Amino acid sequence: MASVKSSRSRVHAVTQSKGINKDTGPKLEENLNVFKSDNFDADAFVQSKCLSLNEKEIRQLCSYLLELKRASAEEMRRSVYANYTAFIRTSKEISDLEGELSSMKNLLSTQATLIHGLAEGVHIDSLSDVVPESTSDSSPTADVREPSDLEKWLTEFPDHLDVLLAERRVDEALLSLDEGERVASDAKEKKTLGHAVLLSLQTAIAERRQKLADQLAEIACQPSTRGAELRAAISALKKLGDGPRAHSLLLNAHYQKYQFNMKNLRPSSTSYGGAYTAALSQLVFSGIAQAATDSLAIFGKEPAYTSELVMWSTKQTEAFALLVKRHALTSSAAAGGLRAAAECVQIALGHCSLLEARGLALCPVLLKLFRPSVEQALDANLKRIEESTAALAAADDWELTYPPSVTRTSGRSAGAVPGSTGAYQHKLSSSAHRFNLMVQDFFEDVGPLLSMQLGGKALEGLFQVFNTYVNTLVRALPGSMEEEASYEDSGNKIVRMAETEAQQIALLANASLLADELLPRAAMKLAPLANQKDDLQRRASDRQSRHPEQREWKKRLVNSVDRLKDSFCQQHALDLIFTEEGDSHLTAEMYINMEGNADDMEWSPSLIFQELYVKLNRMAAIAADMFVGRERFAMLLLMRLTETVILWLSQDQSFWDDIEEGPRPLGHLGLQQFYLDMKFVTCFASQGRYLSRNLLRVVNDIISKAMSAFAATGMDPYSVLPEDEWFTEIAQDAMEKLSGKPKVANGERDLNSPTASVSAQSMSSVRSHGSY
Repeated sequence: MASVKSSRSRVHAVTQSKGINKDTGPKLEENLNVFKSDNFDADAFVQSKCLSLNEKEIRQLCSYLLELKRASAEEMRRSVYANYTAFIRTSKEISDLEGELSSMKNLLSTQATLIHGLAEGVHIDSLSDVVPESTSDSSPTADVREPSDLEKWLTEFPDHLDVLLAERRVDEALLSLDEGERVASDAKEKKTLGHAVLLSLQTAIAERRQKLADQLAEIACQPSTRGAELRAAISALKKLGDGPRAHSLLLNAHYQKYQFNMKNLRPSSTSYGGAYTAALSQLVFSGIAQAATDSLAIFGKEPAYTSELVMWSTKQTEAFALLVKRHALTSSAAAGGLRAAAECVQIALGHCSLLEARGLALCPVLLKLFRPSVEQALDANLKRIEESTAALAAADDWELTYPPSVTRTSGRSAGAVPGSTGAYQHKLSSSAHRFNLMVQDFFEDVGPLLSMQLGGKALEGLFQVFNTYVNTLVRALPGSMEEEASYEDSGNKIVRMAETEAQQIALLANASLLADELLPRAAMKLAPLANQKDDLQRRASDRQSRHPEQREWKKRLVNSVDRLKDSFCQQHALDLIFTEEGDSHLTAEMYINMEGNADDMEWSPSLIFQELYVKLNRMAAIAADMFVGRERFAMLLLMRLTETVILWLSQDQSFWDDIEEGPRPLGHLGLQQFYLDMKFVTCFASQGRYLSRNLLRVVNDIISKAMSAFAATGMDPYSVLPEDEWFTEIAQDAMEKLSGKPKVANGERDLNSPTASVSAQSMSSVRSHGSY
């Protein structure tokens, strides 16, 4: 049978590998007909299919089958847990039904005894049937014989039991009842007693047994009954055959005990939630633990009693969780006290986990009930970070400083990042310092978030808060106020404007340092090693599953910073290209209207590109101080700004309409000036190490379009353009004059530049372009 099942699994895998899926409809139904035959040979079928598979496909098939096996085991585990409560409830109902049936049987037996006795007209207390009928017919002169030992025992038995019950001598009463049961059984088997006397004996035993059971139940219900006395009463009641009632009384006794002790536990609005949770946990879970111990000692591992214990423990745990939520969690969660809420949850889980040694896994019950409160605390905490940071941004001077040396209550410096030796080297503005500090505090309390599988929600919430902070930084850029309405929740928030270039670059320093280093490093607490109880395979699986989520989260942070970077570059590009009145500094007329003799002109790059070079140099100097150790970000920023200006030129349709189809054609002087401007851009970008392949491609495309426009006039552009060295020398002279630095020796570029190999092709690729 196992072979058939495994073979059918392999068939399924093979059909999957052949492209059969759930959507093949009637075709799939036809293919399944082969399996319905009584003569179906599973092994032969699989072998016939596998003949067409190579070694790699067979390995993939085996891997697929192993994955199916793991998925099947996981599905079975989930199914068992999903239906476990229903199973326990059904078992309890069956146990109760068995108890009721037993009681009905005893009642019917007693009633049958009474009815039978009345039908024969015999008094219950008559013992005359003991004398054989043959002796009653003897001569009247016969001597009255002495009663036998059995007759004496039958006469004294009820009174003796009553005395034992009155004196609460339980053990002796149990022995007497057992003796009575034995005598009645022997008499019934050997027929040594008359029917009426036997019924009288059985009735006496049943009545005293019930009386003893009621007496034991009364003892178990007394608040003063503790420990050994309680266990003895429950054990005696179980011996009487009333196990379900005995087990219920045992659980109720432990419940009443810890309920009585809880009367002295009075929470108040000023009490410490952790202390209340610890005291309540001690009472409740120690009570459950003692009940489990007593249940196992008296009733063993019988499923009916074990199920009732699990249901009772679950009910007590749920009641405990409601008390903790009402008196400790709700207030702290509403106020955003994630640490206080987390501490309460950790205390409760710590006490609850001790029950696992007794076979009671109740932590999932607590986690399910505590999760909404912890989520509320998480949301409130994130909201507090957002509001506090926004309040500081309204007064932030956007000056970068080292973190304040204020010691937190946890003993860690305000600017320190756990696990980082260079934490004190980071410079941020006041609002960013506050944001970072609150995030570090936030990740101090991630323990319960992991156990409740809220790590993803925490990361998502923190990303949204960071994204809101980036929106604030975007609105701090001059000229962005008209776009305020495009950002959600920005209507009621005020932010101090970053007026100078240094302040504006500080905005980028804030966002990039948080996104690249501080936040991802703090978030690593959400991906700890697995618990020591887990095996090595589980640990490896957890790390592999969490790290991709961390990487994706960091990527989203960086993308948010890119939005700020784009706004920064667009704003500066617009300031460079347009005047305050909206007129453009970069028009086609500046090239079309050039006239005169090329040899008599004093060549230099156009003013707008000189200003671009000066701006980039100024920003590079500022960034060198702000991005210590993160020079790549500064280089990418300058690269993005240069690309933004050149892309604007490339996409300005009115500029190219004038160049290509305007009333005046582009002359040789204008072409030479345009070529010089583009050569100047590639030269200073290459020297500054921010000449990207994309920028070089756009510059080449622009030059090609200009040369095509010139060629449309019927002239050869190569015949009017000087050699490449001439443009390089003019560009180098301009850079030397604008920066005050000597040009590179012999007019050569810095060969150590990472973009030198790219820029070396900048103009030669254009000059070697095809025909126009």
